[in-house]
Amino acid sequence: MSESAIYLSVIIPACNEAQRLPKTLRRLQAYLSTCSFTYEILVVLDGPTDDTRDVLEATGREIKNLKIVDHAVNRGKGYAVREGMLKARGQVRLFTDADNSTDISHLERMLPLLEQGLDLVICSRHPTDAEGARQAVSQAWHKRFLGIIGNLFIRLVVVRGIRDTQCGFKAFRDYAAEKIFSRTVIDGWAFDVEVLALARALKYRIGIAPANWVNDPRSHVKWSGYLQVLWETAKIRRNLVAGRYSLGDAP
Repeated sequence: MSESAIYLSVIIPACNEAQRLPKTLRRLQAYLSTCSFTYEILVVLDGPTDDTRDVLEATGREIKNLKIVDHAVNRGKGYAVREGMLKARGQVRLFTDADNSTDISHLERMLPLLEQGLDLVICSRHPTDAEGARQAVSQAWHKRFLGIIGNLFIRLVVVRGIRDTQCGFKAFRDYAAEKIFSRTVIDGWAFDVEVLALARALKYRIGIAPANWVNDPRSHVKWSGYLQVLWETAKIRRNLVAGRYSLGDAP
């Protein structure tokens, strides 16, 4: 497969994902093998300390068009997604979580919007963002509560008008991915917020597709992760105000 001919790149950041990654990779291949376009799957290993590498080596023999980017040191989900986006070669570049909470079939709702001229399309679990969005299997009440408070802060400080900035299923046209991710500096959980803030600053057109989201209770996001998002969101605001993102050549 010629790299120049790749239509879709799917980026999966993975830290300790020995249990969840094989099922997700097999689901991706089952779906993508039925599509008419060319594709690649990039797994970006973010310093796993469990058996993720061994499991990936075994499962990888079954998966077509699989590429692995391996980092020995854990840097954070934002760092892993950035690496994948900038190493990808697809005309469309999608990142998705290793737990497949937003199934790959959601592409059917997103690709038409990109083909109509939007620069990036995100999935949302909130019906205010997109009619029909829902959490088919929702998070525990305390995580939902923390998410609501966090999103209110995000909308007040950085990204207005989007109720769900954190859904791990976002697709970009290649030029938008390169412009945005070459500027991002947030390595942690708030990288989604930074990506959307930069997309707005670069005047890119953002589409929102409804997600039918199924929570995986084995989430790696801890209590401290919610506080980290708030701190990093404040940092993003400071960077924007201080002009630290070099937006002078924005389209």
